[in-house]
Formats: sequence, C-alpha cells, structure tokens
Amino acid sequence: MQYGKLELVVYSGVYEPAEDSFMLAKAARGWRGRILDMGTGCGIAALANAEAIPGNSVTGVDINTHAIACARENARKNNIKNVTFIESNLFENIRETFDAILFNPPYLPTAPQERVHGPLNDALDGGTDGRKTLDRFLTEAPRYLAPGGRLLFIQSSLNGIGLTEHQLRERGHRMRIMEEQAFFFEKLYVIKSAQPI
Repeated sequence: MQYGKLELVVYSGVYEPAEDSFMLAKAARGWRGRILDMGTGCGIAALANAEAIPGNSVTGVDINTHAIACARENARKNNIKNVTFIESNLFENIRETFDAILFNPPYLPTAPQERVHGPLNDALDGGTDGRKTLDRFLTEAPRYLAPGGRLLFIQSSLNGIGLTEHQLRERGHRMRIMEEQAFFFEKLYVIKSAQPI
C-alpha cells in the first residue's frame, strides 16, 4: 500500500492501516524530538514522522513479533534510518523518556466470543469496555515523557472520551481534540495531551 511517499507492506497477522492509522500518522508528521510510537503495527506513524523530520530519533514498539518484522522491512524498503523497532508489551522494554508518545490503541469493546485468534487480536481487542489497554497506557505513559512531553493518541466515542479527559486532568495534563471524524457507528478523535513543564 502507498501512504504519501511511503510504500508499505503489511504482513499477515498485522493490523492493516485504516482511517485511525491515517489520522494518527497525519497528526504525528510535524512532531519533533525523540518520538515513541506505541503499538506501531506496520510502522506507518513512526515512519511518517521519521521520514518527515530526519533529525528526529523515532522508536516504534509492538507486542506483535510479526508487526516488528513488518515495520523493520518497511523502514528498509523506504530507506529510513532514524527509526528503530523493538518488541514490547506497552512500556515493558522501554528504558528512556520521549518528547512525544503516539498510540493507536485497541479501542473496540470486545466480548470474549468476539476475540480473533492470533496476534491480530492485540490490535483490536479493547476488553469489554474498550478501555483495557488505553487505561494502562494513560497510567504508565507519564513516566516515559520528558519534561513538557506530549501524548498523541486515538480515542473512540465507543469507550468514554469523558473518562479519558478525567484521567488526564487528574494527572495535571491538558487535553485537546486535534481532529475528529464521524463514521457509521462511532466518532474517532485524535487527542493531544500535554505534560506540565
């Protein structure tokens, strides 16, 4: 598939970029510094940022081994050198801080019988309320932000944007909706959250 100047392959078992991926990648293109792309998938947001700003240092992580292999191939294919990809269950293998953390979390409310078999489930399964991974991310992410660092992530109307805003305010973060798009059964938002300096 083609995204801007990027030519991307998507392995079997890896989330294929869709509207949520494109929204995040577009919003992430202008962000500078040390960038972490959580749940990188095929690497679209990490690569879009790294390609747009060659001076950035970009790290993409994913729990899915196939996604990491896919993202590395896409970096080679597009000759992008300022990005690395590592396997990690959220922040488990992260040891540094970042100026910005990007995330397109699994946000679909998912009953046990709706889970898919294989590694793709991690990209889709948001738990029964759609917040299983998002809540963990919001709890852990501030520890990995540099002073003045920012979060940029996707939120669905299906899993409680008011609750997200409440959690961020409790941590002293300011939240802003950067973009929203309406779809058949939900709205998707690109949320920016700034850490206090």
